[in-house]
Amino acid sequence: MTDLRYLQAYPPHLQEQVRQMIASDRLGDYLRQRYPARHEVQNDKALYVYAQELKQAYLRSAPSLDKVLFDNRLDLTHRALGLNTAVSRVQGGKLKAKKEIRIAALFKDAAPQFLRMIVVHELAHLKERDHSKAFYQLCQHMEPDYHQLEFDLRVYLTYRELPGIT
Repeated sequence: MTDLRYLQAYPPHLQEQVRQMIASDRLGDYLRQRYPARHEVQNDKALYVYAQELKQAYLRSAPSLDKVLFDNRLDLTHRALGLNTAVSRVQGGKLKAKKEIRIAALFKDAAPQFLRMIVVHELAHLKERDHSKAFYQLCQHMEPDYHQLEFDLRVYLTYRELPGIT
């Protein structure tokens, strides 16, 4: 039986569908059919602009972003696809918090929908710190297909870990 570590929270019937697609070697075809394109955001500057545009469209009153970048150190072993951090620094006599979003570098080659889903997720943390009902409602406000994209992203991560897939 195939270990589906990214899909453990999903119902058994969905996990079984994914297992059947893996067994019949159809999972890659499914993903290529649903997500044929790759995004064009390939550097940190473009990622910053992309995140700023989404923030401006949906979260104007949220704290400003100081840095958005692809991070080679984020990996799936730490279960981090992206991080939203506030780095505190002393400037003069004041304590300033710089808001940063880091996206795992493996998403440079992902479908544009997956990049958007991850950026939306990290932007939502500017308003809602926890993964609460309000957090997921905000994610859906910014990306109506958020839940389907999250599931498909987890399927994509499962596919990437199959033997012989790079």
